[in-house]
Amino acid sequence: METVAFRMTLKPGMREEYEQRHREIWPELADALRAAGIRDYWIFLDESTGHLFASYKRTETHTTDSLAALPVMRKWWDHMAELMETHADNAPIATPLAPVFHLP
Repeated sequence: METVAFRMTLKPGMREEYEQRHREIWPELADALRAAGIRDYWIFLDESTGHLFASYKRTETHTTDSLAALPVMRKWWDHMAELMETHADNAPIATPLAPVFHLP
């Protein structure tokens, strides 16, 4: 499995709401992520900067590129837009991170 990592930015004062919404992640969204081949998804917060660090593993047969076209994903992005920095279409601004070290 390939590991994917990226950085997003949470707006100031939005941590509690961000965590609450993720505790209540919609089952249909979680199902869509799993169906796309996403496994072991983590999001961490750097409280000093508001940066969110996310990583997940994806299967060799993943379909993650098609997630953006799913209505449930678009609805989630709209739901989360007030909490984080986004593009005009409410997709989170996500900066890919390059792997530089791994200890198996």
